[in-house]
Amino acid sequence: MSKDWWKKDAEGIPHIITELPGSKSRKMHANTSKYVRGLSSQVQQFPVAFEEGYGITLTDVDNNRYLDFSSGIYVASLGHCHPKISEAISKWAKKLMNCHDFATPVKEKLLEKMVDVLPKGLNSIQLYSDGSTAVEAGIRAARAIGNRHEFISCYRDFHGKTMGAVNLAQMIRGDVFSYGPTRSAGFYMVPRPDPYRPVFKKADGSIDTDAYIDFYRQFIQEGTVGNVAAFVLEPAQGWGGSIFPPEDFFPKLQQLCREKGILFFADEVLTGMGRTGEWLCMNHWDVVPDIITLGKSFGNGFPVTAMVVKEEHADAIDRISASSSYGGNPMACAAALASIEVIEEEQILENVREVGAHFMQRMQQMKENHPIIGDVKGKGFLLGMELVKDKATKEPFNEAGKLVYQKAFAKGLAWIPAGHILRMSPPLIMDKKHADMGLDIIEESITEVEKEFGYQ
Repeated sequence: MSKDWWKKDAEGIPHIITELPGSKSRKMHANTSKYVRGLSSQVQQFPVAFEEGYGITLTDVDNNRYLDFSSGIYVASLGHCHPKISEAISKWAKKLMNCHDFATPVKEKLLEKMVDVLPKGLNSIQLYSDGSTAVEAGIRAARAIGNRHEFISCYRDFHGKTMGAVNLAQMIRGDVFSYGPTRSAGFYMVPRPDPYRPVFKKADGSIDTDAYIDFYRQFIQEGTVGNVAAFVLEPAQGWGGSIFPPEDFFPKLQQLCREKGILFFADEVLTGMGRTGEWLCMNHWDVVPDIITLGKSFGNGFPVTAMVVKEEHADAIDRISASSSYGGNPMACAAALASIEVIEEEQILENVREVGAHFMQRMQQMKENHPIIGDVKGKGFLLGMELVKDKATKEPFNEAGKLVYQKAFAKGLAWIPAGHILRMSPPLIMDKKHADMGLDIIEESITEVEKEFGYQ
């Protein structure tokens, strides 16, 4: 199959033929909202109803066609309805849909393929159907490995919506009612390095990675009871705004964890399987975690996730009753296996690196030309653009973020809101032409917003 399978369908996009949201979208949203509660901010801000997706194209029920800059929130990373992946799912949907955690031919092939592409030593695997469940399994595995029970995680990381995962993240948010009256015992949070907004700085104002590590060392000594099972982090923050730490951070953090006998747990649900141009985002820093979780891109939209630990810790998975009802069903395994094969066959990682560099170059130019773009960030196709009221004060510009999101969506760009940080996660198959098309829409929207707020 040609890796250009999606391009014909992408001709002429965006193509908007009604006001947005269209009448059918408004009616369908109103009907479903009678029953479905707790909708995402994305849907609340722009309630369209989608009917079809193919490659980088989304079509709503009013027949408006959009350029996809979100991959269905980091999920359909190899394009909507990739023919090979859809066929693989269909085959097993007609043959064997579920059999708990018994072995199947497609599961055998998937596990062997996973071991081939993951860093050496990460070969003890359990499969699940959502990211939160994989993270919960990682928490239980970490406790079983060292018979320790405390966890350290970082400000503005996100790990899921079940109770253990929630305790690893911010529990009071402006857009979410408190997850509980208190954080569970043994869960602690610390600041993580943000090069644009550093907590710890050197004399020249630049970020001081060593100061973060020193703080962690002190916190472990003074703020815990010396019973820390794992340090849990996203390699790059997704919900927090596509924020990457300095290049020296993770190697230094891993060394600290080794010194303290603490497991390094990398939650790669959002970043893994090619999103940043590597199989794992942690590969950028040559760091092999003790525990990883995979999801989102893993099955290109089919609900399949994984928790993987190093071989030396494999016995711990046997001790936590790790299996699940749906995890590793044949359809899920087929989706994940086909997704890995597509990444290899279509040279997806190479495309992500090349086009990702083009994204960053273009975004840097936009930053220089626009007074409200304070910072741009990213690796591969995990990208962010931070809007500020003043580049000197770096005051977040949430009002502009919301308007830019809505204006770009109205022009036919389906993407992700995140307050003052514009998040972009295009399908990994995207080429430079369509990358520029999406950035043109964003830049046009930013220009309009700047005029509305008196910056031009």
